[in-house]
Amino acid sequence: IGVNYGTRGNNLPPPSQVVELLKNTNIGKVKLYDANPAILRAFAGTSFDITVGIPNEQIPSLVDQGAALSWMRQNVVTYLPDTRIRGIAVGNEVLAGKNSNQQLAAQLVPAMNSLQSALVTLKLNDLIKITAPQSLATLSTSFPPSSGTFRPDLAQSALVPLLTFLQATNSTFMVNAYPFMAYRSNPRDVSLAYCLFLPNSGVTDPGTQFLYSNMFGAMLDAVISAMKKLRFPDVRIGVSETGWPSLGDPSEAEVSLRNAMLYNRNLVFYISSSPGTPLRPKQQIDTYIFSLYNENLKEGPASERNYGLFRPDGSTVYDVGI
Repeated sequence: IGVNYGTRGNNLPPPSQVVELLKNTNIGKVKLYDANPAILRAFAGTSFDITVGIPNEQIPSLVDQGAALSWMRQNVVTYLPDTRIRGIAVGNEVLAGKNSNQQLAAQLVPAMNSLQSALVTLKLNDLIKITAPQSLATLSTSFPPSSGTFRPDLAQSALVPLLTFLQATNSTFMVNAYPFMAYRSNPRDVSLAYCLFLPNSGVTDPGTQFLYSNMFGAMLDAVISAMKKLRFPDVRIGVSETGWPSLGDPSEAEVSLRNAMLYNRNLVFYISSSPGTPLRPKQQIDTYIFSLYNENLKEGPASERNYGLFRPDGSTVYDVGI
């Protein structure tokens, strides 16, 4: 289990305090959204595996191999080996997110290739893996899971090159999987218990006859099915973001402290007790909860600012067993 450490708040504690807080949890992995020097220094000498983020707007400049090598030296090599940097996340939802555009999508894999070349030059390619977290909006069909298919406008032009890169470098296809979003968009037809890992009758996939007792596993198997249709049956899958907000606007269905606690507590149990999904029952799935703190400067509905496991003062918003 990992956690996303965002910094879009004006009341967040200094990184040194964050590290001390995390030492009292059983979280082993931390994903950042940039290469914040103070944060990377704060994790020096700890056992946390760190994934450094590259903001979307930096991707175009990193297509150039020289720029990618310079970025790697400045933002990775500087902190090794004291800070255990083990991953680089290039952008966030570049192919099908609210900030996506065709030009940026076309630059994603070339930038990843340049960064990989830099890792090879620095002899770090066995230590550090490059990925690019994507939204489930890359799917055109997600239910039932066996029918999972990538969008035709993205499949050959964007996802085949991305998956080719991930396969060649033995890296992981990371997705942002939010049952909360699925419930919010269709509360009439989506069972809340199914989203929260609570007891329910489940959903049987007619294509495989697998019984799905929660939406999280069904979402991942939809992606696995979509990858298989593009002839990438063995690329590992991971979850770069998942969570449930504890507070929202009155119009936001089922946003509550109780549901946030239930979702993340049951998620932790699910990931810890069952290593994979029905389609990949033996694969451990690295999963990063969103997020470490409530971030009061995030835009959008109130829920966007209330995904945190902790308040800025270090107190727990709710206990999820970490």
